[in-house]
Amino acid sequence: MIIGFIGVGKMASAIITGLKKTEFKVIISDSNPDKSRKKAEALDVDFAASQQDLIDKADLIVLGLKPQVLPLVLTNLDINKPILSMAAGTSLSRLAELTQAGLPIIRIMPNLNAELLQSTTAICRNNTVSDQLFETAKQITNSFGTTFEIAEKDFDTFTALAGSSPAYIALFIEALAKAGLKYGFSKDLALDIVSQTVLATSQNLLSNSIRPNDFIDKVSSPGGTTIAGLLDLEKTGFTASTVSAIDTTIEKAKNM
Repeated sequence: MIIGFIGVGKMASAIITGLKKTEFKVIISDSNPDKSRKKAEALDVDFAASQQDLIDKADLIVLGLKPQVLPLVLTNLDINKPILSMAAGTSLSRLAELTQAGLPIIRIMPNLNAELLQSTTAICRNNTVSDQLFETAKQITNSFGTTFEIAEKDFDTFTALAGSSPAYIALFIEALAKAGLKYGFSKDLALDIVSQTVLATSQNLLSNSIRPNDFIDKVSSPGGTTIAGLLDLEKTGFTASTVSAIDTTIEKAKNM
């Protein structure tokens, strides 16, 4: 199968890196031929002379375009192949409006950890996508991480929990590192300590199927330092602030 990418930003480039480890053939087309050639050379894939040329050659079209430019590009193209879109906030029904009626359309929402081939990716489809095509799509998304099949109505929530949350987690790591800096650690040392601890904690929760609350109880000793810090986090509204941030993210996604 030939997979054609229209738009090759950071996310598409990360996905292509994962696909190069599979049997799929990749061809790309960016905003102009020169840009396409340079990105193709960097990614070691083929490029098409134009976006329409790519559509004619590919078996599956991946839309790596920003939501705001998607309508302009799609209305100028004749797409008659199945579509896989990663455009945030652009629904299956909206994609159907912008393309030929009845096209098989799959929607995905990866996150930036695709750069490490560890994306957390949501996927859904319209009713014209066959089971075979959907399995192929999941094979594609699994090549750069882990795939979760969810209802499209839940995509905004997924975007907040998996798409935006890496930034929130990075902010938490930065805050902890600043605390280390306050007490005399170098910033680099503090970041290394905190980042490794966050990574290992996530792996511990996943590999041992431990609920976060149970893990917290294991770390917290009666009358100890950890419970004192946890209570202070709650006193300053840590959980409520986190949930509020997710609320705001979802609301923004719904109004894009």
